[in-house]
Amino acid sequence: MSNELAELRAQFDRLNLLHQVGEVIHSTLDPQEALRLILNQAVRLMRASSGSAVLLNPTSGLLEIHATAGLPASAANLRLKLGEGITGWVARTGKPARVGDVAKDPRYVMLREEVRSELAVPLEVRGDVRGVLNVDSDRPDAFSAGDQELLEALAVQAARVIHNTWLYEQVRLKARLFESLAGVSQTINSTLNLDDALGVITREACLLMQAKVAALMLLDDSGEWLEPRANFGASEQYANRPRLSVEDSLLGVVVRRKKPVQVENVQGSSLYQNVDAARREGLMALLSVPLIYGGRAIGTLSVYSGQPYSFSDDEVRILSALAELSGIAIQKARLYEKVVDVEEQLRQNEKLGALGLLAAEVAHEIRNPLTVLKMLYHSLDLKFPAGDPREKDARIISEKIEHMNRIVEQILDFARKAEPRMEPVNLNRLIDDLGLLVRHKLKHQNIQLAQEFQPDLPAVPGAPTQLEQAFLNLILNAAEAMPEGGTLTIVSRAIHTPRRAPQPTHVVVEIKDTGPGMSEEQRRSAFTSVLSTTKARGTGLGLAIVARVVETHRGKVKIKSRVGCGTTVSVILPV
Repeated sequence: MSNELAELRAQFDRLNLLHQVGEVIHSTLDPQEALRLILNQAVRLMRASSGSAVLLNPTSGLLEIHATAGLPASAANLRLKLGEGITGWVARTGKPARVGDVAKDPRYVMLREEVRSELAVPLEVRGDVRGVLNVDSDRPDAFSAGDQELLEALAVQAARVIHNTWLYEQVRLKARLFESLAGVSQTINSTLNLDDALGVITREACLLMQAKVAALMLLDDSGEWLEPRANFGASEQYANRPRLSVEDSLLGVVVRRKKPVQVENVQGSSLYQNVDAARREGLMALLSVPLIYGGRAIGTLSVYSGQPYSFSDDEVRILSALAELSGIAIQKARLYEKVVDVEEQLRQNEKLGALGLLAAEVAHEIRNPLTVLKMLYHSLDLKFPAGDPREKDARIISEKIEHMNRIVEQILDFARKAEPRMEPVNLNRLIDDLGLLVRHKLKHQNIQLAQEFQPDLPAVPGAPTQLEQAFLNLILNAAEAMPEGGTLTIVSRAIHTPRRAPQPTHVVVEIKDTGPGMSEEQRRSAFTSVLSTTKARGTGLGLAIVARVVETHRGKVKIKSRVGCGTTVSVILPV
């Protein structure tokens, strides 16, 4: 009877201890902290001298110490293979080991000279051994069967806690990744320059995935080669690595199949082309995902770790989502560069048009004095005796005057032949298209564009290219007047002249800026001849071109402005 009572009391004590331990180890959701608490309680309950909590690394297949009690700091660096030492044997067999004298056990790996006995039990999660819980004592035969039973019960409870904390950590990591991804998407899509966008993508990928290096490659125009375009965390030598064939490279597989590829250690992979560069940079695990836009792979985004590693499905999904956002950002940056190129072409066309107008005006201004010069020369009736050197000079002067006259006539003939054909023009659509064209320039200068168009605006007869040139000049001049930002307002409306006319007779387009305004003298000279401009910056041709174009379309240009109150330019064209 007394033996039964003692056994019941011992069982009660064990259950009470396990309950206390459960309260302690359930007090945290941090995996590392949970392991430390479990180990400390195990050492206390077993009256042990030291102990360790060892977990299996699924990537390397090695047993690594994650928590210690009473062991030297160097013990944390120990790595055991499955089957190595008493710990490795327990992990491989899934059976507990109670050793009364470690000196007589050939499996023992010494971590502390004073240890005489050891008790080790497996940590099982859903039937799989994930680690080992060890306690050591400086006394021989320190652990009984009851101690083993208690440590096994503690290990079962501890394994559940570890599993739950791992799940929590995975959810927390996933939440952090998605939260970071949301912030990264804003950063990536705020960049318009292509090279800057690529740099931001690799930097954010490296930070998001906590990688050693991130690298980005893009398909060339032929679609046969992957060109290195950006990297973060690597050396300049790595940035200058050769391009890769899409047909014969590992990253080419990512492009061809449009699916992620990962390698646990590229330094030992026969499929990886840049093994020497990987060894030089200390790169091991690789995860590469395709950059997709419009259903087509345009490149690869890759991250590397500094040690062998197997990326989780969540990490693959996160990097793939980042790559999808990056594909959109890359295409947007490319389109922006095309818009910039088109703007530059328009500027060049504007210069060529200005040069044509300038040439016509020069020819027109030269012809009048040249005609007078020609008449005066012939009225002098210069005749010199044969052999007089002045006779040859007079003949040369006459020939050169005729030559100059022919050049002037040719320029004027060319200008007359270049007169455009008129057609109905919808000014609302024309100006809206120009707004799309310059929207990035306005955004870069922090200028807000406001458009107030009359919906049923009548069409005007005109040459679309010349009208585009005129209104583009006015928009760009308004933007130039607001270098620190402001508001650009474009208004269109129909008017009746006279006011009682039954149908609209003219269309007015007003371009208003919030710049510093113009003085009275500046307003008077705004549309003067291109030959008499005094503009400090630029060619001075812009407003002169506007005046010439509007005049050609039988219209008028008016300026309303005061210093400090902005400027409004009104273009009035007949319907």
